[in-house]
Amino acid sequence: MHFKTQLVRGKLIKRYKRFLSDIELEDGSIVIAHCTNSGSMKTCIEEGAPVYLTPHNDPKRKTKYTWEMIFINNHWIGINTSIPNILVYEAVRDRIIPQLNQYTTVKREVKYKDSRFDIYAENNNEKCFIEVKNVTLRSNNKATFPDAVTTRGQKHLRTLIEAKKAGFRAVMFYVIQRQDIESFSPAKDIDPVYAATLKEAYDNGVEIIPYIAAVSPEKIELLKEVTFQV
Repeated sequence: MHFKTQLVRGKLIKRYKRFLSDIELEDGSIVIAHCTNSGSMKTCIEEGAPVYLTPHNDPKRKTKYTWEMIFINNHWIGINTSIPNILVYEAVRDRIIPQLNQYTTVKREVKYKDSRFDIYAENNNEKCFIEVKNVTLRSNNKATFPDAVTTRGQKHLRTLIEAKKAGFRAVMFYVIQRQDIESFSPAKDIDPVYAATLKEAYDNGVEIIPYIAAVSPEKIELLKEVTFQV
């Protein structure tokens, strides 16, 4: 996924009220940028670190910038939680992911029972639901999820289990928007219920696919799959 507009460089002053951040631009001016990430953002917040923003000209927007990434540990980390859905949708549509390259129809935001999954794909042989999550939390060279308790995430896993039992293919896809990790596992210390539900999903045939994404000011693209550790 290439950014459609040139990003604006700055440095992080602070993040506050979950969805707002103060950014100092290179000309010394200070702007408020929208932060799409509602989690704790633990291990991807560092005051004074370089950041990139997308500028917006929409007069209806309260903020004129969206915070896209931050430079920590010699790597860009993508913090925009809307990016992973686009990445995986385009990759499934364009048949880039080996495990998901067989579908002729690919749609976004498809409802199943009382949930809405990020991606639905099908061919003549099977129908597949794919839920996508953004991962930024790092612990000892391992990416983990979530970075805060997520009852919504727990619900998605339980619905994936139901879909699998109903005959659908069910996939939980984690986009890790940082490259300084070697594997992926659930954050049992942060949300033990989510971790237990993920194991239950795995045991019931839900496929777990964690992928590292290469993040840069020009583009973000899926790079490689990493090992999933229950």
